[in-house]
Amino acid sequence: MWDKGPVTQTIARRLQEMIRSGELKAGERLPSQRVLSEQLNVSRPSLREALLTLETLGLVQTLPARGTFVMDPATRPAQTTWRYDDAHDLREVFQTRLLIEGELARLAASAITPDALAGLQSAAAQFEQAWAQGDLVAHVDADLAMHQGIAQACPNRMLATLYSTVSQLLTETQRQPIPNTDPDRMAQSIAEHRAILAAMERRDPDAAQAHMRDHIRNTARCAGLQI
Repeated sequence: MWDKGPVTQTIARRLQEMIRSGELKAGERLPSQRVLSEQLNVSRPSLREALLTLETLGLVQTLPARGTFVMDPATRPAQTTWRYDDAHDLREVFQTRLLIEGELARLAASAITPDALAGLQSAAAQFEQAWAQGDLVAHVDADLAMHQGIAQACPNRMLATLYSTVSQLLTETQRQPIPNTDPDRMAQSIAEHRAILAAMERRDPDAAQAHMRDHIRNTARCAGLQI
Protein backbone atom coordinates (compact mmCIF):
# COMPACT_ATOMS: atom_id res chain seq x y z
CA MET A 1 0.00 0.00 0.00
CA TRP A 2 2.73 2.45 0.91
CA ASP A 3 5.35 1.34 -1.63
CA LYS A 4 6.84 3.98 -3.90
CA GLY A 5 9.03 2.35 -6.52
CA PRO A 6 11.83 3.65 -8.75
CA VAL A 7 9.44 4.23 -11.67
CA THR A 8 7.55 6.83 -9.65
CA GLN A 9 10.77 8.58 -8.67
CA THR A 10 11.96 8.56 -12.29
CA ILE A 11 8.73 10.25 -13.35
CA ALA A 12 9.05 12.80 -10.54
CA ARG A 13 12.61 13.61 -11.66
CA ARG A 14 11.48 14.00 -15.27
CA LEU A 15 8.66 16.37 -14.36
CA GLN A 16 10.93 18.35 -12.06
CA GLU A 17 13.42 18.75 -14.90
CA MET A 18 10.62 19.96 -17.20
CA ILE A 19 9.77 22.57 -14.55
CA ARG A 20 13.38 23.61 -13.95
CA SER A 21 14.11 23.91 -17.68
CA GLY A 22 11.02 26.02 -18.31
CA GLU A 23 9.35 23.42 -20.48
CA LEU A 24 6.61 23.59 -17.85
CA LYS A 25 6.30 27.20 -16.72
CA ALA A 26 5.19 28.66 -13.38
CA GLY A 27 1.42 28.97 -13.29
CA GLU A 28 0.97 26.62 -16.23
CA ARG A 29 -1.68 23.94 -16.03
CA LEU A 30 -0.33 20.45 -16.66
CA PRO A 31 -2.07 18.26 -19.23
CA SER A 32 -4.65 15.85 -17.84
CA GLN A 33 -3.24 12.74 -16.20
CA ARG A 34 -4.47 10.67 -19.14
CA VAL A 35 -2.67 12.86 -21.68
CA LEU A 36 0.47 13.30 -19.56
CA SER A 37 0.76 9.56 -18.86
CA GLU A 38 0.59 8.92 -22.61
CA GLN A 39 3.19 11.62 -23.33
CA LEU A 40 5.60 10.18 -20.76
CA ASN A 41 4.67 6.56 -21.59
CA VAL A 42 3.95 5.69 -17.96
CA SER A 43 0.98 4.29 -16.08
CA ARG A 44 -1.53 6.70 -14.58
CA PRO A 45 -1.10 5.31 -11.02
CA SER A 46 2.67 5.89 -11.21
CA LEU A 47 2.13 9.37 -12.62
CA ARG A 48 -0.39 10.16 -9.90
CA GLU A 49 2.09 9.11 -7.20
CA ALA A 50 4.84 11.21 -8.80
CA LEU A 51 2.56 14.25 -8.84
CA LEU A 52 1.78 13.72 -5.16
CA THR A 53 5.52 13.68 -4.45
CA LEU A 54 6.01 16.94 -6.35
CA GLU A 55 3.06 18.49 -4.57
CA THR A 56 4.57 17.60 -1.18
CA LEU A 57 7.80 19.28 -2.32
CA GLY A 58 5.87 22.42 -3.27
CA LEU A 59 6.59 22.15 -7.01
CA VAL A 60 3.01 21.64 -8.18
CA GLN A 61 -0.45 22.17 -6.76
CA THR A 62 -3.63 20.27 -7.59
CA LEU A 63 -6.85 22.27 -7.34
CA PRO A 64 -10.18 20.42 -7.26
CA ALA A 65 -12.05 20.57 -10.59
CA ARG A 66 -9.27 22.73 -12.07
CA GLY A 67 -6.26 20.47 -12.48
CA THR A 68 -2.58 20.47 -11.51
CA PHE A 69 -0.51 23.65 -11.86
CA VAL A 70 3.21 24.42 -11.68
CA MET A 71 3.87 26.48 -8.57
CA ASP A 72 5.65 29.80 -8.79
CA PRO A 73 8.58 29.65 -6.30
CA ALA A 74 7.66 33.14 -5.11
CA THR A 75 4.14 32.05 -4.16
CA ARG A 76 4.73 28.51 -2.89
CA PRO A 77 2.85 27.78 0.33
CA ALA A 78 5.00 27.77 3.45
CA GLN A 79 3.49 24.43 4.37
CA THR A 80 2.11 21.71 2.13
CA THR A 81 -0.77 19.44 3.02
CA TRP A 82 -0.01 16.27 4.95
CA ARG A 83 -1.27 13.72 2.46
CA TYR A 84 -1.98 10.93 4.98
CA ASP A 85 -4.06 13.07 7.30
CA ASP A 86 -7.02 10.72 6.97
CA ALA A 87 -4.93 7.83 8.32
CA HIS A 88 -2.35 9.20 10.77
CA ASP A 89 -1.74 12.57 12.35
CA LEU A 90 1.58 14.16 11.31
CA ARG A 91 2.63 14.63 14.94
CA GLU A 92 2.06 10.91 15.60
CA VAL A 93 4.25 9.97 12.66
CA PHE A 94 7.09 12.20 13.86
CA GLN A 95 6.74 10.72 17.35
CA THR A 96 7.00 7.24 15.83
CA ARG A 97 10.09 8.27 13.88
CA LEU A 98 11.64 9.53 17.11
CA LEU A 99 11.19 6.11 18.75
CA ILE A 100 12.06 3.83 15.83
CA GLU A 101 14.84 5.76 14.12
CA GLY A 102 16.51 6.73 17.36
CA GLU A 103 16.79 3.06 18.31
CA LEU A 104 17.82 2.05 14.79
CA ALA A 105 20.70 4.54 14.93
CA ARG A 106 21.74 3.35 18.40
CA LEU A 107 21.87 -0.30 17.39
CA ALA A 108 23.42 0.35 13.97
CA ALA A 109 26.29 2.32 15.52
CA SER A 110 27.54 -0.80 17.30
CA ALA A 111 27.39 -3.05 14.25
CA ILE A 112 27.90 -0.92 11.15
CA THR A 113 30.42 -2.16 8.60
CA PRO A 114 32.90 0.04 6.72
CA ASP A 115 30.99 -0.55 3.48
CA ALA A 116 27.68 0.40 5.06
CA LEU A 117 29.21 3.53 6.58
CA ALA A 118 30.68 4.50 3.21
CA GLY A 119 27.21 4.15 1.69
CA LEU A 120 25.74 6.46 4.31
CA GLN A 121 28.48 9.02 3.76
CA SER A 122 27.87 8.89 0.01
CA ALA A 123 24.14 9.47 0.52
CA ALA A 124 24.88 12.39 2.85
CA ALA A 125 27.19 13.95 0.25
CA GLN A 126 24.53 13.55 -2.45
CA PHE A 127 22.01 15.15 -0.08
CA GLU A 128 24.19 18.24 0.21
CA GLN A 129 25.07 18.42 -3.48
CA ALA A 130 21.48 18.06 -4.71
CA TRP A 131 20.29 20.84 -2.39
CA ALA A 132 23.03 23.15 -3.70
CA GLN A 133 21.90 22.38 -7.25
CA GLY A 134 18.21 22.92 -6.50
CA ASP A 135 17.36 19.31 -7.34
CA LEU A 136 14.70 18.67 -4.71
CA VAL A 137 13.76 15.17 -5.91
CA ALA A 138 17.38 13.95 -5.79
CA HIS A 139 17.89 15.79 -2.50
CA VAL A 140 15.02 13.95 -0.82
CA ASP A 141 15.98 10.64 -2.44
CA ALA A 142 19.45 10.95 -0.91
CA ASP A 143 17.93 11.80 2.47
CA LEU A 144 15.73 8.71 2.27
CA ALA A 145 18.71 6.59 1.22
CA MET A 146 20.69 7.66 4.27
CA HIS A 147 17.89 6.96 6.74
CA GLN A 148 17.04 3.66 5.05
CA GLY A 149 20.73 2.73 5.06
CA ILE A 150 20.83 3.18 8.83
CA ALA A 151 17.81 0.88 9.15
CA GLN A 152 19.49 -1.71 6.95
CA ALA A 153 22.63 -1.54 9.10
CA CYS A 154 20.64 -2.27 12.25
CA PRO A 155 21.35 -5.82 13.51
CA ASN A 156 17.86 -6.12 15.00
CA ARG A 157 16.03 -7.43 11.94
CA MET A 158 12.61 -7.22 13.55
CA LEU A 159 13.06 -3.50 14.18
CA ALA A 160 14.44 -2.98 10.66
CA THR A 161 11.44 -4.83 9.23
CA LEU A 162 9.08 -2.71 11.29
CA TYR A 163 10.71 0.40 9.84
CA SER A 164 10.32 -1.00 6.34
CA THR A 165 6.66 -1.77 6.93
CA VAL A 166 5.81 1.83 7.80
CA SER A 167 8.59 3.53 5.86
CA GLN A 168 6.32 5.30 3.39
CA LEU A 169 4.62 7.14 6.23
CA LEU A 170 7.90 7.88 7.98
CA THR A 171 9.75 9.04 4.89
CA GLU A 172 6.90 11.30 3.79
CA THR A 173 7.76 13.43 6.84
CA GLN A 174 11.17 13.98 5.23
CA ARG A 175 9.56 15.47 2.11
CA GLN A 176 6.80 17.41 3.83
CA PRO A 177 8.90 20.22 5.43
CA ILE A 178 10.92 20.96 2.25
CA PRO A 179 8.88 24.00 1.09
CA ASN A 180 9.38 25.55 4.53
CA THR A 181 13.13 24.84 4.74
CA ASP A 182 15.34 27.92 4.52
CA PRO A 183 19.12 27.86 3.88
CA ASP A 184 19.97 28.21 7.58
CA ARG A 185 17.80 25.22 8.51
CA MET A 186 19.32 23.17 5.70
CA ALA A 187 22.81 24.00 6.92
CA GLN A 188 21.72 22.76 10.34
CA SER A 189 20.24 19.58 8.84
CA ILE A 190 23.48 18.90 7.00
CA ALA A 191 25.41 19.35 10.26
CA GLU A 192 22.99 16.95 11.99
CA HIS A 193 23.60 14.29 9.34
CA ARG A 194 27.33 14.69 9.78
CA ALA A 195 27.02 14.37 13.56
CA ILE A 196 25.00 11.14 13.22
CA LEU A 197 27.57 9.64 10.87
CA ALA A 198 30.51 10.78 13.01
CA ALA A 199 28.96 9.02 16.01
CA MET A 200 28.54 5.86 13.95
CA GLU A 201 32.12 6.05 12.75
CA ARG A 202 33.21 6.27 16.40
CA ARG A 203 30.83 3.38 17.19
CA ASP A 204 29.15 5.53 19.83
CA PRO A 205 25.56 4.22 20.17
CA ASP A 206 24.33 6.80 22.68
CA ALA A 207 25.60 9.73 20.62
CA ALA A 208 24.14 8.28 17.41
CA GLN A 209 20.75 7.94 19.05
CA ALA A 210 20.88 11.43 20.58
CA HIS A 211 21.89 13.07 17.30
CA MET A 212 19.20 11.21 15.37
CA ARG A 213 16.52 12.22 17.84
CA ASP A 214 17.67 15.85 17.73
CA HIS A 215 17.55 15.70 13.93
CA ILE A 216 13.99 14.38 13.90
CA ARG A 217 12.82 16.94 16.47
CA ASN A 218 14.32 19.76 14.41
CA THR A 219 12.74 18.42 11.22
CA ALA A 220 9.38 18.31 13.00
CA ARG A 221 9.90 21.91 14.12
CA CYS A 222 10.44 22.87 10.48
CA ALA A 223 7.05 21.24 9.78
CA GLY A 224 5.52 23.43 12.50
CA LEU A 225 5.48 20.83 15.29
CA GLN A 226 7.09 20.49 18.71
CA ILE A 227 7.63 16.87 19.71
